[in-house]
Amino acid sequence: MSKLKTQFEAAAANSKNLSERPDNATLLKIYALYKQASAGDNAEKKPGFTDMVGRAKWDAWNTLKGTSANDAMQQYVELIKSLS
Repeated sequence: MSKLKTQFEAAAANSKNLSERPDNATLLKIYALYKQASAGDNAEKKPGFTDMVGRAKWDAWNTLKGTSANDAMQQYVELIKSLS
């Protein structure tokens, strides 16, 4: 396992134990970076307008389209470190 992958998994575990809850924009960024790093580009169907939370998550993830998994992992690790 690569060093980055290990750091990513540790950051994912740490994200559940942050001292305070991040604001919604930061939570969406955390979600999007995690999904991009673990699943790649968003290929899911966009949720309907009545699913506001699902749509916000979809939009956040979709903005990272084309970002490599390694870049997303690195950004995720750095973001979680900055919040810890």
